Amino acid sequence: MGDKAYLILEDGTVFEGKAFGAKKEAVGELVFTTSVIGYMETLTDPSYFGQVVLQTFPLVGNYGVIPSDKESGTPVLNAYVVRDWCQVPSNFRSDGELDTFLKTNNIPGLYDIDTRALTKIIREKGVMNCKLCYSLDNKEKDLEEIKAYEIKDAVKSVNPQGGEIDGKGEKTVVVWNFGMNHSIADSLAQCGLNVKVVPADTKAEEIASMNPDGVVLSDGPGNPAENTEIIEQVKILMDKNIPVMGVGLGHQLMALACGAKTEKLHYGHRGSSQPAKFSKNGRVYITSQNHGYTVKSETLPDYCKVVFTNSNDGSCEGIEYEGKNAFSVQFHPSYADRCGTGFVFDMFKEMVG
Repeated sequence: MGDKAYLILEDGTVFEGKAFGAKKEAVGELVFTTSVIGYMETLTDPSYFGQVVLQTFPLVGNYGVIPSDKESGTPVLNAYVVRDWCQVPSNFRSDGELDTFLKTNNIPGLYDIDTRALTKIIREKGVMNCKLCYSLDNKEKDLEEIKAYEIKDAVKSVNPQGGEIDGKGEKTVVVWNFGMNHSIADSLAQCGLNVKVVPADTKAEEIASMNPDGVVLSDGPGNPAENTEIIEQVKILMDKNIPVMGVGLGHQLMALACGAKTEKLHYGHRGSSQPAKFSKNGRVYITSQNHGYTVKSETLPDYCKVVFTNSNDGSCEGIEYEGKNAFSVQFHPSYADRCGTGFVFDMFKEMVG
């Protein structure tokens, strides 16, 4: 079916497969996601900027392309790797095929490889760079390119935009957009809050001048520590006693603004079944996540209390900021989530008043 294609890893390992999607070479940071469904959300999540995404579930594309499931307007991942893709999708909401979607958005794909073996390498050796190509004639030169690759200016590159959503409520919150998933703003509206979205380069004083009832710092891509200008603005905002909630990257930026440190995880948390334990009730919530960095709990100041922890590795999943009228979560809560993470929005709404 597809032309022969290769995935060269930074350690020199080569996987041979077949090409689909756009016909182009691509270099990126190889990461894997464990979600069984939700490939449309994965493909359009801005947090995958600069990365080659490996889908661990073996069959992808079986329910086609569903535009209403998109988390952003344009995919920003560098390439997509799967075990097999369905060429005859079936779903009443389907509006196309995965192969066509990838070609339209200029994203190369690779299939018919052992994704279990590839995932095992990443789990054991950690996240590494890779290259999708169609020949091994220049492998040494390819390896030099692979090793030199680095994701930079991720938030600026995804170019977060503004907008508004009428939640038919009495309170209005500002979402500071660092590359958010649409579902975050939609969830705020679903719980009865009017939403005004502002771009990443908006200043804290400008946000405060809007007199919002609350502010949400959105999720987004890249290394949180490189956003030095934004971190300074977040610090200013948090000193104004406006109710603030951080999600994903927003969670990390809030911690950095308070003097904490972040670090890169061995292979990250990406998927829809990540366990996060809430210290206030002892319950473990099954959450959706997509991040490669974490807040180092031991670097948090005393007024920052870790209230969510990852049940797999003990990493920080949520913080309450005593005296700051603020809290944050590393995972992606959803107001319509059957696993119950919508209560996070209820917590924020109670803070808003």
